[in-house]
Amino acid sequence: MIIGKKIPDVTFHTRVRDESIDDPNPFRWQDMTTDDYFSNKRVVLFSLPGAFTPTCSTFQLPNFEKLYSEFRQLQIDAIYCLSVNDAFVMNAWSREQKLKNVILIPDGSGEFTRKMGMLVYKDNLGFGMRSWRYAAIINDKIVEKWFEEEGFSDNCNNDPYFVSSPQNILKNLQETKEKDGMH
Repeated sequence: MIIGKKIPDVTFHTRVRDESIDDPNPFRWQDMTTDDYFSNKRVVLFSLPGAFTPTCSTFQLPNFEKLYSEFRQLQIDAIYCLSVNDAFVMNAWSREQKLKNVILIPDGSGEFTRKMGMLVYKDNLGFGMRSWRYAAIINDKIVEKWFEEEGFSDNCNNDPYFVSSPQNILKNLQETKEKDGMH
């Protein structure tokens, strides 16, 4: 993805809690679009190979959650985690992680990930098609900054994680703010 490019327009099939449903599982389908998530907002989007996977669950997602207020201080309106997983898996992962701040976006069919040019085969792990690990600052649907892990390839034998870490993105935003403040 190139800085300055518009992100793709897609519809995400989500499940949302609806207390008006008299059922032990009070959720309903709700389609959300790229516009719903990204229009008129400056956000951090990070995408990863899969919900419940070790690096994602131990480091990346929990640290974005912990550092949320620091991102907000740097004019970030929301933090989104996207994965090629369905809404049921993403909701279960959100509950397991006790998320209050980071919003999970299910890209179940991989449409957004494919259109971003980040869909890779992970057959070597039994995953099928998944997202390469990356992050971006997106301002009103335009890519402002891009953080892609090295080694983009199908069936990669390792899972690089540094460039898209919340600590690295936060550092980059802080340095940009300081640099801009000097002028």
